[in-house]
Amino acid sequence: MLPVLPVMTLSPLWLVTNAASGSNSDAAVDDLVASLSAAGCAPARVIRFPDEELPTRAQLEADSIATLAVFTGDGTINTAASALEGWGGALLVLPGGTQNLLSKSLHGDVPAEEVTGKLGSARRVRRQALRTSQGVALIELLAGPGAMWADVRESVRDLDLPTIAETFTTALRETREGPGVRLSAPVTGAQPEGYRAVRMAPLDGDSMEVDGYDFSDWGEFAAQGFAMLVKRDFRQGPHDELGQCSSATLESDGPIAMMIDGERREGGMREEVTCEEFALDFLCTIAPGA
Repeated sequence: MLPVLPVMTLSPLWLVTNAASGSNSDAAVDDLVASLSAAGCAPARVIRFPDEELPTRAQLEADSIATLAVFTGDGTINTAASALEGWGGALLVLPGGTQNLLSKSLHGDVPAEEVTGKLGSARRVRRQALRTSQGVALIELLAGPGAMWADVRESVRDLDLPTIAETFTTALRETREGPGVRLSAPVTGAQPEGYRAVRMAPLDGDSMEVDGYDFSDWGEFAAQGFAMLVKRDFRQGPHDELGQCSSATLESDGPIAMMIDGERREGGMREEVTCEEFALDFLCTIAPGA
């Protein structure tokens, strides 16, 4: 854990927004800029993704940027952070999406203006992450046919009715009939035939928690699909707690559908997942031990 930093050391600051994210109205962005300015961290530049590209590490270093504030959903935050690993500045994650799971872990379930109001006591922290062949999960990884529900969530967000119908049908079929995902190492007690979905989430230290999800009847199936689609709260549904480990191997009889921090990826038939420290500082406003 790194020390508390004076607000003056957080500037120059760039801000990334995303109009497609849940909280990114023009008024919300204007309010955020005003609150950052009041905190002594007025943005030197506002980057409106995806109309503008996310900043690279080389750009931030060339302009001696100390902080990159990201007011988007978890998926865009993941993309930005993954491109900046190894950068010497700090990432300020703000609640600009619908779930804001990473922001909640760093600041609590509070609005952006409350986060900026606490920047005077912000600490730089490092986090654990899950590394896969398809990218790094800062919050969670869902692997298996159940991850197909991420496609439905995207179509719902876009209000594309034909695509909603198509992706819903595909997710329904694949979750019921697609090949399950098996944990071959090192977790013990897992179903040998596998699960409809395996959820992994990094913990403090060098381990991750692992849960397996299956459905014994249509009621459980509908409830779990709804949790995946709407709430992204997998723990609501029936599951097996498979323990903790620092690495695991996933296997399936077909390509493994994956959802990394809410975004869909397609893995191979065998995927190695490891938990290790992510080489980037995040600003945290939650008191140590809270």
